[in-house]
Amino acid sequence: MATSIKPNTQEHSHTHIPNNHAVIPTPVRLDADNSLSGKGITIAFLDSGFYPHPDLTDPANRIVEFVDITDPDAELDADRTPESWDWHGTQTSVVAAGNGHLSDGVYRGVAHNANVVLVKVSARGKITDENIARGIRWVIANKSRLDIRILSISLGGDEDSGHESSIVDQAAEDAVKAGIVVVVAAGNAGCTDRPRPLPPANAPSVITVGGYDDKNLIGDQNFDLYCSSFGPTVDGILKPEIIAPAIWVAAPILPGTDFYKRAEALSQLAVTPDYLLKSIVNLTNKREPLPSSLADCLWETAELNESLKLQPPDAIRNAASMLLKENKIVATHYQHVDGTSFAAPIVASVVALMLEANSSLTPAMVKHILISASDRIPGADLLRQGYGVMNARRTVETACKEEHKFNGDLLLSPLQTNNRVFFCCHYDEATRISLVGDFNGWNPDITKFIRSSNGLWHAEIEVPRMGRYCYKFIVDESSWIEDRLNPRKELDGFGGFNSILEVK
Repeated sequence: MATSIKPNTQEHSHTHIPNNHAVIPTPVRLDADNSLSGKGITIAFLDSGFYPHPDLTDPANRIVEFVDITDPDAELDADRTPESWDWHGTQTSVVAAGNGHLSDGVYRGVAHNANVVLVKVSARGKITDENIARGIRWVIANKSRLDIRILSISLGGDEDSGHESSIVDQAAEDAVKAGIVVVVAAGNAGCTDRPRPLPPANAPSVITVGGYDDKNLIGDQNFDLYCSSFGPTVDGILKPEIIAPAIWVAAPILPGTDFYKRAEALSQLAVTPDYLLKSIVNLTNKREPLPSSLADCLWETAELNESLKLQPPDAIRNAASMLLKENKIVATHYQHVDGTSFAAPIVASVVALMLEANSSLTPAMVKHILISASDRIPGADLLRQGYGVMNARRTVETACKEEHKFNGDLLLSPLQTNNRVFFCCHYDEATRISLVGDFNGWNPDITKFIRSSNGLWHAEIEVPRMGRYCYKFIVDESSWIEDRLNPRKELDGFGGFNSILEVK
């Protein structure tokens, strides 16, 4: 049962501009196509909790539905005191689809005109596999009614299990089969002794997103890998597929919290002129109430040291500025955050642009385009970066040009029957493709692909004897690439991957 939504109607009189510690807005960071905004596309977010943030509700409310899987009577109400578990979902949804209302449009998401559906799956912050699966299945059940095209998930289970035994993975696979593009955060365990992604990030058909660090600089020469989780999974599937910004990401501070009020006070003190700073110090020393124009005892709310009252105005402003930096506050109502929890909704926002540009794209085609248009970081660990950095502009341009329509059943490779193995790929610009591998001596003249009328290339071989085989595709006699439709692969020793065929 969905519940009512009461948006925030609070007015603000203070500055909303970024401060000296600002981070690059996500659309600028990605060089995203600003002619598109996700308009007409609905993204569902599965998370621990939510708040009706002004970036989603003002000037028009784009939250089309809210549901609490654990409490059907719960409301999304801006007048209630927010809980700690509301913070994460508020940030992930606004990172993807916020319009930057509280930053004068600066910190808007790539899909800032998309509609959103908010699905809370925690019981007072506690998240179980059962409730994650229930949340996903609620999205499937309401897909047509709410026109949900994308599901962004920035949480996961605790058990490292195979996808066939995980109720979360099975629900995620069913969502993809239902026509929903499922985007999942890989997790942040890549620098630990247990780096594998957990359900639903290990589900074969979802788009699992790892992270990179661009050091808050523009230019791909600055990229380092974030400590995001990576495969192979229990099932031998390499994850993530792609990586996206996982640090220096602008996200909202949860309204109504003490931290929100402190960020307001520090932001105002950092830009207050000398004569007003002196008034604040004098008034707080006298224990007199501050005028309303000075916003309710800024000094105490900002939690500045009492000794600073003896310092000149520049020292007070510098202290406020340093506290803004230490608390990662980049504008009055925003901070910068990190984690693949934010890389995933950023990818989901780009998917919204893809679907806005070409509504006929299926989940399988969206995934194929995303990985085909990505760029690997030279010299970086291939297992950790998958197909590489999402290229937002190229991805959307490719989506615009795609004229074919493929469902998941067509985009399967390899597909084994009783006595044949079928391979499939999709390269519109290719003129010749060969299949090479252990099963044909890596000879490019033995097995050729044939292009069909729907734009797909197909090849087939007799089922080899039982065993494990490496293979690749050779495109136009020059590019040796892995089978991008096959998640099972291994390092080839030459800076790339071999795809794996297992015959049992």
